[in-house]
Amino acid sequence: MSQRKLSRQQRWRVEKVQAERVKRAEKREQTDQRQLAEGEYGPEQLGRVVAHFGRNMEVEGTDGVRHLCHLRANLDTLVTGDRVSWREASDGSGVVEARLERYSTLERPDARGRLKSVAANIDRIMIVFAVEPEPHPFLIDRYLVAAEATGIAPALVLNKMDLLDEHHALHALASRYRTLGYPVIGASTRRDGGLEDLIAAMDDTTAVFVGQSGVGKSSLIDALLPDESLAVGELSVDSRKGRHTTTTARLYHFSQGSGALIDSPGIREFGLGHLDEQQVENGFIEFRPYLGHCRFRDCRHRLEPGCAILTAAENGEILPERLESFRRIVHELNAPPR
Repeated sequence: MSQRKLSRQQRWRVEKVQAERVKRAEKREQTDQRQLAEGEYGPEQLGRVVAHFGRNMEVEGTDGVRHLCHLRANLDTLVTGDRVSWREASDGSGVVEARLERYSTLERPDARGRLKSVAANIDRIMIVFAVEPEPHPFLIDRYLVAAEATGIAPALVLNKMDLLDEHHALHALASRYRTLGYPVIGASTRRDGGLEDLIAAMDDTTAVFVGQSGVGKSSLIDALLPDESLAVGELSVDSRKGRHTTTTARLYHFSQGSGALIDSPGIREFGLGHLDEQQVENGFIEFRPYLGHCRFRDCRHRLEPGCAILTAAENGEILPERLESFRRIVHELNAPPR
């Protein structure tokens, strides 16, 4: 689709806004250089972005103290979780001098379909599902594919274990994913010791929680961070769906253990629209030993003769439910936009 051409007046407005931004950045840079020369900034030190607000952000120093900082003019916008080099000003604020290399980045498409970083340096994606709302394996598979595409290790969190009896069908669903090699961690905020396994699984890691609305992500986070004043969205009686209550991506440290999490609605809900069919294939980890072994290079794994994926499914090495999830996801990606 061709982009709409801007009128002369619209181009003038865009150029004016850009020029004003450049002017402000140059003025900020001049001020930083003057303050640095006059000794108002201390030596460079390491820190981590715990929240960001455009060009401003909270940076946590190695001593655990947080400072409101701004970016040097020549730096791109940072995201929560970034590790940085920064200087503290005499008034307790600071300036970020450089961003250190990221070892992982979580991205999601913006309104125009362009990938945008939303958090960095994450070790584990925790996919939450629960007894209610009723979990749909297809949705879990979607989250797993999206997580696999990031290169960040996923784990499943079965929440609201206090509502689960020993004969519930969710036990079989959890077993399915354990068989694939995914950790499945039980959790409950209403049972003593119900978070011990979850805390242990996230020790010494930075995690994010994702999952469909209403599964209790905010309640889990609130229970894990009793010292933080986090709002928790109540479960609607009519729809049995939750409501987002967090607006800014922020990093929190657990009161127990050495783990941390980054939380925001933009992180909790991330989709697959930016993936291609090959990335979806690789997102089904049990497919990987068979990829590249089909008779036809462009095999779609439907009815083609010599399909290694279909043969594996017939031999019981790939579950039919997972193969159907793959086909549904590919169909959605290839469907024309509404």
